Amino acid sequence: HLLPLHYDLELWPLVRPGQAGPFGFTGQVNITVRCLQDTDTAVLHSAGLRSRGAASVRGPLSEPSAAVEVAGLRLEEAGEVAVLELRGRLRAGSLYVLQLGFQGRLEEDLDGLFLTRYTDRGQSSMLIASQMEPTYARRVYPCFDEPAMKATFNIRIIHDPGYVALSNMPAIDVSEVKDENGSLWTVTTFNTSLKMSTYLTAFVICDFHYVTRTERGNEIRIWARKEAVKNGYVDYALNITGQIFSFLEDILNVSYPLPKTDLVALPDFGAGGMENWGLMIFQEASLMNFPSDEFTSRKAMVALIVSHELILRYFFFQFKWFGNLVTMNWWNDLWLNEGLASYFEYLGATFVEPNLSLDKIFYAHVVQPILREDSEIARSLSESEDKIKGSFSLMSLFDNITYSKGASITWMLSGFLTEKLFIRALTSYLKEFSFSNANQDDLWAHIQMVIDAQDEVQLPAPVKQIMDSWTCQNGFPVLTLNLTTGTIRQEQFSNKNNRKSTDTYNNTWIIPISWMKNGSSQPLTWLDKSRKLFPEMQVSESEYDWILLNVNLSGYYRVNYDQINLKRLACLLENDPKAIPTVSRFQLIDDVFALADFGYVPIETALELTKYLAREDELFIWNVVLLNLIPDNLESTLKNHEVYPLLKKYLLKRMLPIYHYYAGFIRQNVDALEDDYFAQLYLEKLLATACWLGLQDCLDLSSELYAKWRDNPEYKIPFLIRRTVCCYGVAMGSDKEWNFAWEMYNHTDSVEEENILLYAMSCAKESWLLNRYLQYGLSDTLFYSNCTSVIISHVVTKDIGHRIAWEFVTENWPLLSQGYGHELLHDVLKIMGRFVKTDVQIQELQVFYNATLEEDEREAITMLLESAKLENIERRKLLIKVANWLEKNVDD
Repeated sequence: HLLPLHYDLELWPLVRPGQAGPFGFTGQVNITVRCLQDTDTAVLHSAGLRSRGAASVRGPLSEPSAAVEVAGLRLEEAGEVAVLELRGRLRAGSLYVLQLGFQGRLEEDLDGLFLTRYTDRGQSSMLIASQMEPTYARRVYPCFDEPAMKATFNIRIIHDPGYVALSNMPAIDVSEVKDENGSLWTVTTFNTSLKMSTYLTAFVICDFHYVTRTERGNEIRIWARKEAVKNGYVDYALNITGQIFSFLEDILNVSYPLPKTDLVALPDFGAGGMENWGLMIFQEASLMNFPSDEFTSRKAMVALIVSHELILRYFFFQFKWFGNLVTMNWWNDLWLNEGLASYFEYLGATFVEPNLSLDKIFYAHVVQPILREDSEIARSLSESEDKIKGSFSLMSLFDNITYSKGASITWMLSGFLTEKLFIRALTSYLKEFSFSNANQDDLWAHIQMVIDAQDEVQLPAPVKQIMDSWTCQNGFPVLTLNLTTGTIRQEQFSNKNNRKSTDTYNNTWIIPISWMKNGSSQPLTWLDKSRKLFPEMQVSESEYDWILLNVNLSGYYRVNYDQINLKRLACLLENDPKAIPTVSRFQLIDDVFALADFGYVPIETALELTKYLAREDELFIWNVVLLNLIPDNLESTLKNHEVYPLLKKYLLKRMLPIYHYYAGFIRQNVDALEDDYFAQLYLEKLLATACWLGLQDCLDLSSELYAKWRDNPEYKIPFLIRRTVCCYGVAMGSDKEWNFAWEMYNHTDSVEEENILLYAMSCAKESWLLNRYLQYGLSDTLFYSNCTSVIISHVVTKDIGHRIAWEFVTENWPLLSQGYGHELLHDVLKIMGRFVKTDVQIQELQVFYNATLEEDEREAITMLLESAKLENIERRKLLIKVANWLEKNVDD
């Protein structure tokens, strides 16, 4: 019945520095609304707030000093609404002002308006910040908390004079006010905002310092703890933020509409970052370039930290034209904001860091991980509003489907439209829906207009029909190519054992196929039904004829080749790997292992494609091979299996060239790797695998570097391999090496270093050292309380450690259960479960769990153990196949 036009909002958090809690806040909101339909109640969102003073309604505003009497205010906790019962009626077409006073509690829960404590220059401090997305604005002030209900805001914050207050717009006035006890407070008033959704309103009250620069008239400030600003940790972020703004303005031809942008680095924040207009809030780690030892302020390290934390999306493009300028109508089209933003974030990142290869990092960070995840998830990119309101929690939409699948579909769309037409359509979409709301059909309509106005790009169906097949059904397709007939068929990619059909689109997608034949690119073609004949894809008997589909992973699907083509591709890789583009080699290997996992092809087929690896010089391809052959969580299982010596012989032979190439840099000039993004990211896995496989040079290198550090604690082991070097330095040494790690652990104040050393100490090869380590973990004086479970978790994953850790847990359970409860048990059980092969082993675990758990939990554990046993039996069968294959091929 009511549409909000403008908010006057005053917030007063009752917080003084150094005070003890609990803390609260009070406030007043006056909302100008247009009445759309006669009504005698006004309903708005409110959750967890109490009213303060009497609510009132002024208006209609066309009549000076008119008012409508309020009979009562009802707060409905379940529906998260406040209902104003009126004695008169609000009339359609008239404007009114709803006036409500309110109060709430300031919790430390990182939602709504929250308090957080941190340390700066050794002093303990507090700050207040906000996180409103998706529906937390209603916990801070009564409002119309829907993304489509945009309004302008005048915001005023009352705060302690020792703090500075920030909001979406620049401050235009700072004055003073006294409270009822006569104490002085500061009042910061902000300029009127542009029209925006409630979830984008933002507040920070802190005593941070900032660095600043102006880019095209837009003032950019980055706020952080004083110590971090003084040490230059945020300078790199400041340098690239302006460049990314300019890049996006130029590419989209839309000017950034705000006069200032504040980025705030919070020591603690629930999301990686939040793109509130004009006041973006980040987790500290994703905004800071820590001078990590010898890599002081090196850009590659920021890229490493940011993507390692999976926060690349927040860092590089979180000011989001999509979402703030044009917002989705409702949360079911959230992917329009986040997917488009995630796509552009990579364009922005590679613009400011030209040595990052766009297609490689986009595939490695976005497409490949989401293809792995999407086959297990039962939801589509765009769900109906009813379904979400019925069965989903809104928070569950903030997942990788929304971000990464959204970005991957956008990548594919831009690919088949061409970037030029895609950007043209986006610019027109942004201009038409500026400061308002849109849904995915509006975007398709703008793309269709651009397509209709040109004749270079021909599509097989309307844009909406093509794109709905990707956004409105679950999962993605796998294409199976038969070279003899030239037929391609599609089906939904899913586990062969539990196929389930979603039949809205008869499981067909309209699929763009980029392809090459014998090394030369062919024109884009389309598969728009479940199976289709492509005569041009039939090939001759010649073993030199081969075909590659989905070149450079331009489409969001997997490809299953017939045996003839796979043999030819394997042969080509052995003779001339560079004949297949880098990203396509990565994809070929990733696809074939995923197909083997899901029962489409035998594991032997996947292994055939690894024979060429001695000629593979790309770390990011080696990384995907190693993740498939030696998953991190199975290292200790594999070490105890007969497959290990075969794997060792087979892999080391192929790893030596790339290992020696990088070992040379480590020994002579590690700084030369500072611009090699994938070395920063993946060299550790390569080195760790070489050492795990017992490569003597790798073990010697680790011992050498560790000894250098022992002899001179000022020496820094190269950051990008420090975890592995410390682990194998301890593993190859005696108690002297272990004791040195222990001593350094007790003297470091770097959390990163602490984590590396906690892990390294679990690498010891002597049982008594591991036992002593676990005993140390029990002592309150030696460790912070939460380290004990970390130590147990590290030891239990080691090949000799899992029995030692298990015995330690069972013997010390009364003591451990006080500190950790059953969470620790579950973590340990997950790992112990990997070693369960027989009923006797299950019984042994079961006896302990029966004695320690409640009855309802016992059932869950029994099921867990049974499924672990079945999984292990399956894994054993698989490993026997792998071992048999290796035995035949180990000398090739």
